[in-house]
Amino acid sequence: MTLTVLFCVDPLHPRRVDPHYSREAAAVRDHYGEIALVDHEALRRGDAAAAVRAVPGDLGAAWYRGWMLTAEEYAALASALKARGTVLLTHPEDYRRAHELPGWHDTFAGLTPHSVWQPLAPRQEPQDLSELVRPLNGGPGIVKDYVKSRKHEWDEACFVPDVKNLSQLRTVASKMVALQDDFLAGGLVVREYEPYDGEGESRVWWVDGEPALVGPHPDSPDIEPEPELDAVAPAVRALGCRFITTDLARRSDGEWRVVEVGDGQVSDLPGTVDPMDLYAHLPVPD
Repeated sequence: MTLTVLFCVDPLHPRRVDPHYSREAAAVRDHYGEIALVDHEALRRGDAAAAVRAVPGDLGAAWYRGWMLTAEEYAALASALKARGTVLLTHPEDYRRAHELPGWHDTFAGLTPHSVWQPLAPRQEPQDLSELVRPLNGGPGIVKDYVKSRKHEWDEACFVPDVKNLSQLRTVASKMVALQDDFLAGGLVVREYEPYDGEGESRVWWVDGEPALVGPHPDSPDIEPEPELDAVAPAVRALGCRFITTDLARRSDGEWRVVEVGDGQVSDLPGTVDPMDLYAHLPVPD
């Protein structure tokens, strides 16, 4: 069987792969794989049928590689593809579990900063913050949504000097929600803050519970830490998702910590990494 990958289309050139993924698509083609195009903008508009219109019928099993989708958008994509004879190799429930922090947090307990969360709609003000952060230790924390933080607005929409200072917490959380606007994913997350050694993060790509590629994080593509994976691997397998990433950083006390978990289909691959170092490990369906 052939490795089949669905890439996002270039919005300006509907017969081409989005330039961000052109290097990966070329690698798949060069190694006798097959690609097809999906329209990410149509998915964001809620028109999944239009999004898959260019996918050939009865393509079979495939991986998605493209821009992030909400869990609901991914489920709509899977349904529209199935109607055309294509099955995504990552099930929508697995996508949500790896993509959103509430889905993976408890499986990685003890390996990642303790976190609490509450569902919110876009632009909805956080509620009952005192009760929300009761399980957390006092001291600094990080505010984010279920998927992303506003780390580039660190002081105003990400970092809280003391999560038990409800005035500080409300100000930062409200700013994060406002900046995320329609793109708020899931709701509000508050995480205990951990200081790291400043040497950069490592992104580890896991396929069927095994580390397929250990490489740099996209934010520091020229730095390649060598994380210890013995403690992380059992949690990855317990999560039960076929294709995920873990972002790891060394805490100031020397312990490697899981900063984020993500679905491998929407995790960015740094330009310093040869795409076939990853794609060679993706299973081809029987």
